[in-house]
Amino acid sequence: MLEFAASERQREGRGASAEMAGVAGWVRTSWENDRLIVAAGGSWVVATASELDRRLRALDPAGARSIVIDLAALDALDTAGAWLVLRTQRQLVAGGQAVAVENLEASLRPLLQQVAQTDGGLLPGMHPPPYRFGDLLARIGRITVAQISRGAELLGFIGLVFITTLRTIRHPGRLRVTALFHHMEQTGVNSLPVVGLLSFLIGVVFAFQGSDQLRRFGAEIYTINLLGISILRELGVLLTAIILAGRSGSAFTAQIGTMKVNEEVDAMEVLGLDPIEVLVLPRLFAMMLTLPLVAFFANLMGLLGGAIMVWVSLDVSIPGFLRQLRSALSDWAFWVGILKAPAFAAIIAVTGCYEGLRVSRSAESVGLLTTRSVVESIFLIILADAVFSVIFSYLNI
Repeated sequence: MLEFAASERQREGRGASAEMAGVAGWVRTSWENDRLIVAAGGSWVVATASELDRRLRALDPAGARSIVIDLAALDALDTAGAWLVLRTQRQLVAGGQAVAVENLEASLRPLLQQVAQTDGGLLPGMHPPPYRFGDLLARIGRITVAQISRGAELLGFIGLVFITTLRTIRHPGRLRVTALFHHMEQTGVNSLPVVGLLSFLIGVVFAFQGSDQLRRFGAEIYTINLLGISILRELGVLLTAIILAGRSGSAFTAQIGTMKVNEEVDAMEVLGLDPIEVLVLPRLFAMMLTLPLVAFFANLMGLLGGAIMVWVSLDVSIPGFLRQLRSALSDWAFWVGILKAPAFAAIIAVTGCYEGLRVSRSAESVGLLTTRSVVESIFLIILADAVFSVIFSYLNI
């Protein structure tokens, strides 16, 4: 229960009114011509809410053209008292009277504003300031500065992981092999069904759409060329990386974030253990070892799906498919996709662990940063894929 009290100086000035009322919280009405003045004073807190509620319900605004709720004599206010003020104001407005809330002390205004917003509305005279174009620019600037700052932090984290990796290579005994194989199973073996199914379906759809378009030009056979190049160079590894970013990258963030919430990471540091060495490196190495293998499996399943669809729609046999595929592919077609896999794996693992270590001690933070890690990983994967495409194009690969 939130509660705000008036300052000592203001409380002294109101002491007489509170004593005259004879109760901790009081309500007094008076008339000025056709205007009804509802004065509230004392302590409007949960202990006096029942009596105040009875008195407020007994108000008779009949004959009043306007009503003023005067809060000048309030000594203390909590959420129950603020809700009574709001309810009274809205009931009077619903009765057709013009209602104004006056003399609200500045220290009490934030509580009343918060209750008003939670309860679905604002008090008269408490409307938010109008939204201006400058506010939009300021928001864009704040977001830009925050993203630059987070980018610098991520770059520093990458440097820390790199230094720890070099230290582990220098002393291989520090690597936790059991954790490494556990994460290899989680990120690699357990992801094969979903990656294989989606890759197979992508191959089917790609072959069907390609053959449907190329049939107009009498070039249906080149569907195999299009399918092989796109699957091996781009779609296989890219689809695999995106799936693992959503599946394993989010798991990394959630696991490490939960450890942060439970203060297990702090306990590691107290025991003299390096969280980067214990938590990050096994996940990083496992992802970098398994993603190329899973991408290879995705390539096979994508080509299998495409081969079946070409067989069904174009009546091209599997041996004929393989002969056309071999003539269409260059020596580097397969390796271009596989060479991207370790880089994509590093992006997924580092981003997932980085966001996990940034989790604060709340469940909300775990969910927020888990979502953010997936979005950032996918964005960085696509950005890295674009960079690889430019490099390979420049190298004529």
